[in-house]
Amino acid sequence: MPRRRTAPLIAPIALTLLLGACHSIKVLVPPNLRAPSDTSNSLDAARNRLKQATPCCSSFADFSYQTMLPWRPKKFELGPGSPVVNINGVHSYFLAFRLPPDAKLPYRVALKADLNGRWLSASYLFAPTVVQLDEAFQPLDTRDVGLCEYMGWSNSSTGAFGQVEVNSDKARYLVLYSSAGQQTGSTYWEQSPAAFSAEAPVKMAPNGSFRLPHGPDGAIWAGVMNDSYRKAIDNAICDKAPPGDGLLHTLRTSLPVPWLRSKD
Repeated sequence: MPRRRTAPLIAPIALTLLLGACHSIKVLVPPNLRAPSDTSNSLDAARNRLKQATPCCSSFADFSYQTMLPWRPKKFELGPGSPVVNINGVHSYFLAFRLPPDAKLPYRVALKADLNGRWLSASYLFAPTVVQLDEAFQPLDTRDVGLCEYMGWSNSSTGAFGQVEVNSDKARYLVLYSSAGQQTGSTYWEQSPAAFSAEAPVKMAPNGSFRLPHGPDGAIWAGVMNDSYRKAIDNAICDKAPPGDGLLHTLRTSLPVPWLRSKD
């Protein structure tokens, strides 16, 4: 008989303990919505690491071009342990590629920078500078690549996209680094960072328009343009949309409206 009475008593005791535990938990917040516990400035730390790194070279002719530019964008990690170049007195991590000799001109090189950081408010991007070189390692074209935000269905299709065109039959090599201007610049990001409250961690207050700073390291995708990158670039957001009078006004001025026509 005592054994039969024990089972019914377990449920009320367990319920009491559970309710007590619930009162001790204020709010359950998913990890990606919690405020960052690390308050250190990762961008400043990354800049200091790069500044203290010893460059391997200061001339394009000193680079190794054993890696062929991928036929589709491939991910490369730039940071501690990567080679460093000194160009115009500025340190930068870099990548060096041989260009595919059988690629039909002109063709485009697709680029994508991933967010570097777990929290948007503390993240930054590696913004590339691309140099095309001839067989004597002399620059044919140098440009800071503008980046545009695109939010895809996965991490691999989300990021800051850019592109350059190869149209010279003299182009043999391609170098990717980050100039002084790029490292101190920023990219428009449509998703605004949120301010978190310790008292109400799930309540977020948008900060309005937002520009994501550029930094010295991070993940960069590079390769010959493919369809998925082409679609992302065509639909990417490069800056804040200019103010207008709204869609209805645009339609009224763009489309003929029969009942508003004047009678002859």
